[in-house]
Amino acid sequence: MQLAPLYPILYRILQPCFPNCLWAGSPDSRAIALTFDDGPHPQYTPELLQVLDYYQIRASFFWLGTCVDQAPTVAREVYQRGHWIGLHGYHHYSFPSLPPDILKQSLLSTQKAISQACQLHPEMIRDVRPPNGLFTPHTLNLLHRWNYRPVMWSVVPEDWVSPGISVVVKRVLQQVQSGSLIVLHDGHYGGQDVARTTAKLVSELLQQGYHFITIDQLWMQV
Repeated sequence: MQLAPLYPILYRILQPCFPNCLWAGSPDSRAIALTFDDGPHPQYTPELLQVLDYYQIRASFFWLGTCVDQAPTVAREVYQRGHWIGLHGYHHYSFPSLPPDILKQSLLSTQKAISQACQLHPEMIRDVRPPNGLFTPHTLNLLHRWNYRPVMWSVVPEDWVSPGISVVVKRVLQQVQSGSLIVLHDGHYGGQDVARTTAKLVSELLQQGYHFITIDQLWMQV
């Protein structure tokens, strides 16, 4: 069962209930954020970088620590090209299912992996997106206590089930608006289409007058 039709409804319900998370930017700005989860991937991420380079776009990546450890050179290349980096946990485990000490260690291990790969101070890596967007109020309390910034989403086209490039693009275009925070995937699930999807999507969005900013810039709008 595809859940894509439910995400816009969930966004409208959850966003006002959890205002301390980043869900979107300013509705008065044509700036939107393009974000990618589950990487870096040794093949799909470099393909994606070529598209972002072509359009001169800076995006944001939420990484799994294990993938960073497996592809540190790719991680370094992403960072050196000026993209914003966030945390997605060391493995793709649901945050609410982890005991607090295990969750904290997962985030610290991911920070360490990124820090070593990118030569970036760990304290600069504070943005966290929970895998599958799953969280509880307790999860958020822990993240805030540990000085992390929870980042969520406003447009989720469910690209990880590979419904087809045209379907993903159509879903995004139907939902996008000023300030949108779009989630795509460059990992093992969905990543095989991410470069072509992004190329088609960015072309359409630029024609509609949108421009792209990173997560740190989106935080400045809220």
